[in-house]
Amino acid sequence: MDGIIDLRSDTVTTPTEEMRRAMAEAEVGDDVYGEDPTVNRLQERSAEILGKEAGLFVPTGTMGNQVAVKLHTQPGQEVVVEERGHIYNYEMATMAALSGCLARPVRGERGLLSWGRIEAALAPPVYYRARTGLIALENTHNMAGGTVMTAQETKVITDQAHKRSIPVHLDGARIFNAAVALNTRVSELAGDCDSVMFCFSKGLSAPIGSMLVGKKEFIQEAWRVRKMMGGGMRQVGVLAAAALIALERMPCRLHEDHENAKRLARALAQLPAFQVDPATVETNILIADLSGWTSSQFLPRLKERGVLAGSTGPAQVRFVTHKDVSAADIDKAVEIIVDVCKGQGVF
Repeated sequence: MDGIIDLRSDTVTTPTEEMRRAMAEAEVGDDVYGEDPTVNRLQERSAEILGKEAGLFVPTGTMGNQVAVKLHTQPGQEVVVEERGHIYNYEMATMAALSGCLARPVRGERGLLSWGRIEAALAPPVYYRARTGLIALENTHNMAGGTVMTAQETKVITDQAHKRSIPVHLDGARIFNAAVALNTRVSELAGDCDSVMFCFSKGLSAPIGSMLVGKKEFIQEAWRVRKMMGGGMRQVGVLAAAALIALERMPCRLHEDHENAKRLARALAQLPAFQVDPATVETNILIADLSGWTSSQFLPRLKERGVLAGSTGPAQVRFVTHKDVSAADIDKAVEIIVDVCKGQGVF
C-alpha cells in the first residue's frame, strides 16, 4: 500500500527482488515424495544453522508448533506455557482439538518463564492429575513486547526438564531477532530444546513459510503429522527459494528494525498520551499503554492519517518494525501520532 506506514506486524513484509528472482528460477520437484531439491537444501541448511539434525518446511508457524505438540505429547496431558504465549492464545486451541492436551498457563516475568515458575506448575505424581507432557517456551516473546530469553536461561529450563523426562519445544518465530539482540548464534539459543520452530515470513521477509527442526527421528514423524494436518506440499521449491534468501541474507539487517523500534519508543515516551519505557524495548516490538483514551479511539484516527498499528488490549497498542519501514517512516509516523493526539486533546 503506497504511502501507508504499516506497523501492525512484521508479517506484512514484502519479498526482496533477490527473493523474487530466486522464486522464478527455483529448481523444483514433488516435496511429498521428498524430491524438491530447493526444499531439501532449505531444510538441511536450517537444521545446520539451528544446530539440529534435521528440519521440515511447513506453511505456517502455527502448523510447526502444533506438529511439535502432537509429537511430544499424549492425549490428556498438559502443556506448560507462558500465559501470553502464542501457542496458548493465538493458535485456535489446536493443542486441545488435535492433540487432546490442556494448556497450563504460567505468568512469566516480562513474558519469560523461569524454572522456578515452571516447576511450581508441574503436575505432582498423583493418579488424579493430568501429567505434564511438554514445556513450551517463546523467544522472542511476542505479546510481552519482543522480550528475549538468553541461552543460559533456556539451558537451565531444558536441563531441569530433561531430568524429569519432560521435552521442551521452543516457539522461536523470531529467534533471529533474539540472536541479534543478544549478539549470539541462533544455535546457542536453540540449545538443547527438543524442537524449535522459526518463521521465514516475519522479520526475515519471505512471503511464506516456517521451519521445524529437531532430531532426525522426530522430523521423520513430523513429516507424517504435517501430512495429517494438510501440510503436504508439491513443487514448493518456489517458496523455499525465497526462504533460503531470507535465511542467509536477512538476519544481518534485523538490527535496523530494533533501532527503529527504540527510536519510536523514545519518541512516544515524550508524549503524555503514552506510557512507554524505551529501556524495555529489546527487539522490533513495542507495546505501549494509552493514557486518556482507548485503542479503539486511537487506531482508527491513526489509520485515517496513513499509519497502521495493532491493539493488544482496550488501552494498549502494539507497533512492530520491519524491513519495509525506514527510520524516516518512523519519524513521519511520530509526527502523525502527535497530530492525532492533539486532535483528540490528549497531547
